Amino acid sequence: MSADPVKKQKSFCEKQKFPFSLVSDETKETIKAYGAWGLKKFMGREYEGIQRYSYLINENGSIEKIYFKVNTKTHAKDVLSEIS
Repeated sequence: MSADPVKKQKSFCEKQKFPFSLVSDETKETIKAYGAWGLKKFMGREYEGIQRYSYLINENGSIEKIYFKVNTKTHAKDVLSEIS
């Protein structure tokens, strides 16, 4: 989920040829409800932004696991090993 506008998300999907849509939360209401908005640090600067968290949600809508440190190169494999 991103706080980017829907139009920007759609353009990104088209450019990357994604076969699915990305979710936008411009108001950050859902992002904040999931605890994924907070203080970040980059190059000595502190600012508020979206944390790179991932949530494993079961078929009943309950959160089974939260991944607080997501390695983008291995995350899909990490999640698949968790549910297998």
